[in-house]
Amino acid sequence: MISSAQKTIAVDFDGTIVENKYPEIGKPMIFAFETLKKLEDEGFMLILWTYRSGKKLQEAIDFCKENGIVFYAVNKSYPEEEYTEDISRKIQADIFIDDRNIGGFLGWGKIYQILTREEPKIRKKKSRGILGSLFKK
Repeated sequence: MISSAQKTIAVDFDGTIVENKYPEIGKPMIFAFETLKKLEDEGFMLILWTYRSGKKLQEAIDFCKENGIVFYAVNKSYPEEEYTEDISRKIQADIFIDDRNIGGFLGWGKIYQILTREEPKIRKKKSRGILGSLFKK
């Protein structure tokens, strides 16, 4: 398990938290917000790290907030950081989650499993089988 103590995760938006429909906002990726909430609850600091800027960036921030995620910082290493041409745009984080990783996006279940060494707990609906679904009571 990766200890969450002082661990910062930089997370991309388009193609990672939501389907890539830029400049629009795509549908949330399966388990994205649930996993981010769980990681936040476990003490990880989350940074939104995205290509978006201006109005499109604010739309992404608002979308995440509506889905229960408020980031520690956005496109910065810490909230008070001010960008100047003297500062590298590479932010300081321990882990980067992005759909453009070598091998592509792993999916939020796999990411959670790697970070915590736990299987994600997913509630399964009780199945009544094919006959049960045909003959509802």
